[in-house]
Parts: sequence; structure tokens; C-alpha cells
Amino acid sequence: MAGEWNHTSGKWHGDAEDKGIQTSEDYRFYAISAEYPEFSNKDKTLVLQFTVKHEQKLDCGGGYVKLLGGDVDQKKFGGDTPYSIMFGPDICGYSTKKVHTILTKDGKNHLIKKDVPCETDQLSHVYTLIIRPDATYSILIDNEEKQTGSIYEHWDILPPKEIKDPEAKKPEDWDDKEYIPDPEDVKPEGYDDIPKEVTDPDAKKPEDWDDEEDGEWTAPTIPNPEYKGPWKQKKIKNPNYQGKWKAPMIANPDFKDDPYIYAFDSLKYIGIELWQVKSGTLFDNILITDDAALAKTFAEETWAKHKEAEKAAFDAAEKKKEEES
Repeated sequence: MAGEWNHTSGKWHGDAEDKGIQTSEDYRFYAISAEYPEFSNKDKTLVLQFTVKHEQKLDCGGGYVKLLGGDVDQKKFGGDTPYSIMFGPDICGYSTKKVHTILTKDGKNHLIKKDVPCETDQLSHVYTLIIRPDATYSILIDNEEKQTGSIYEHWDILPPKEIKDPEAKKPEDWDDKEYIPDPEDVKPEGYDDIPKEVTDPDAKKPEDWDDEEDGEWTAPTIPNPEYKGPWKQKKIKNPNYQGKWKAPMIANPDFKDDPYIYAFDSLKYIGIELWQVKSGTLFDNILITDDAALAKTFAEETWAKHKEAEKAAFDAAEKKKEEES
């Protein structure tokens, strides 16, 4: 059964009139979507930005949004609905606290290979994904860049340009031993004759010892301070060390470049689809644009403008909760 959304500014906020949509029921799947004029980001910058607040101190659940293309039956929108981009924070226990950034190409979902930590407190945070025509990207949290790089390098969308030569073999005379026995280090004469234990020189036969009744007295043994264990020849740096052998790289015959690896032909819907153990996640200020500067300004005029007041409201709510407990 799908969970219900509330249109609200939340329990604590910086502006009561600034409302978003908030999950309201525990242990529920949530799905909601909206259509906008279809476009392609081919030869354009794509910016996806939104704010999310986990008022419930989220233990396990998502806070991400999806961009979808083609024709979507919005009444049936859910976890099985194909999407083009999924972006936003995901939290579950101690192991998962990261920003998901998934790009879908040819029906396959490709996860970013970089670990980008997300915010985990109970305040609003703004998440921004920027995808550029030069196939670079940036991930920002609260208008600060947390990750940037190449789509070619940080997603396995295409096969690698180069691969290890499968025909290459390590030369028989390749010396990959970093250390070798020191030929100058010779085992001392008589080393193996040193006993592990010796008779305790301080031991004395007890005065009441009776050889006839107790047998011949034998002094106990103690660890021999001269015994150093089995002899091991010292090792030295190998002057002929060539390093660990690596197969040379060659051009990958399966690689075919895609100059539009960053682009999506059809972007027509935005959707939020997630599972929540505890409800209370609030989404707001969703923006899709081709202007990164505009997105930054929008975040400053919305999230940044109210963050101090929201923090004060949160602190007051926490103080009241302590006083009532």
C-alpha cells in the first residue's frame, strides 16, 4: 500500500509559507510524479536540484528523485518504471550514507563509482547534480562541490578505452623479488648448537631433598638468554628488482566512443519513488535547468535564506522535547 504525502512546511522551518511534500506514514512505499515539457540535454548543461529534509532522523530510506523520459503512465509510476537519472541521498543503517547518482543508458542502470557521503541530520539540505556537454559532472551539497570528474571515468557506461594485453606474458628472466637473502650474512658457527633452555644457575637442591626417596635431584631449566630462535638470513633490497610485472595496455577492440554519453534524448517527467521505514522526509524547491549559476542563486534565495531560522526552530523543538521528557 502506497504512503500518503502531506503538503507542509514541516515541524520546523524558516518560512511557514514555504511548503513542500512530506512522507506521512511509516513502513510505506511512496511514488509521486509530475510531467513537464519534454526536452533533451544534448549539447546543453543539465542541472537537477532540490532540497530534502529528514525530520524523522532517518534510519533507513531514500531521499532521491528521478528524471524519466518517453511515455510514462503516471498512475502506475513505481519502482519498476524505467528512468534516465536517479539522484539524491540514501541512508540505511551505518553502512549506507551516500549520494546516489545513477545514469541509465541502453536500459542499464550505471551507478557512480565514487562514494559521496550525504548529510544525515534533521535539517534541510540542497542537492545539486550538474551534467555538462563535455561529459564532466559535479555533485554539490548546500552549494558546495563534493565531487566532480568525468562521466567516462566515474561510470562504467562504456567499455574501457584500453585493456591489458591478453597475449602478453611475463618474461622468464623478469625479477620481481623486491628483497633477496643477504649473501654477506652467514650463520654463525655453532648457532644451531645453542640450546633453547639451560639449567637454572641459581637453583639449589632443597635441604630436605632425600635422594633415596625423592630420586636424584635435577636443577630446573630456564629459557636460555643466548637462544635467538631458528636462524634467519637477513634480507636486502634486490639490486636487480624490476618491479611487479604488469601486462602492457592495448586499445580495446570493443570500445566505441559515444560523444553524447552525457545526453538523454527525452526527459519529460520527474518522480520520487522510495521506501521509508520512518516517514517524515520533506522534498521542496525542485529545479531543472540548463543554467548552473541560476541554480546556485535559486538555492541561495530559498534554502540559504531560511537555513538559520530553520536551525533555530529545530533547536527550540529539541529543547521543548527535552523539557517535556
